[in-house]
Amino acid sequence: MSQSPRQRTRMVVRDEELEAIKQQKVLEIMQSRASAITGNGEPVVLTDQTFEQTIEKTPIVVVDFWAAWCGPCRMVAPIIDQLAKEYKGRVTFGKLNVDENPIVANAFQIQSIPSLLVFKNGKVVDGLVGAAPEHLIESRITPHLNPKA
Repeated sequence: MSQSPRQRTRMVVRDEELEAIKQQKVLEIMQSRASAITGNGEPVVLTDQTFEQTIEKTPIVVVDFWAAWCGPCRMVAPIIDQLAKEYKGRVTFGKLNVDENPIVANAFQIQSIPSLLVFKNGKVVDGLVGAAPEHLIESRITPHLNPKA
């Protein structure tokens, strides 16, 4: 059964519309990833797939290794949220759920949570295990910031 010219034209138009929608979605995803990497004042959700790109493309990243069932992790979460706002544009804060992303958690030998690792230029420069107050977390970050000119 062959298609009429009119049917073929409709199919081409639909294909073009679908391609335009696809391109728009790809652009939206790329823009959201770019804002996530640079930090928008909120912690970035990290995964096994996005972890490496984030720490390599961001000068300073603080990663909170956590799990939903972890009480101390829930105590640290608002502190991380607050610090992400305070250090917006200077430090990116990321949250990595160890239950959902075991590859990265295993790579860094995370055995206790919450655990915080500070990365500078893609390398671990400091860390902290357990629920800690804001001033202690800040004391692990500030030595790695560039002094203001």
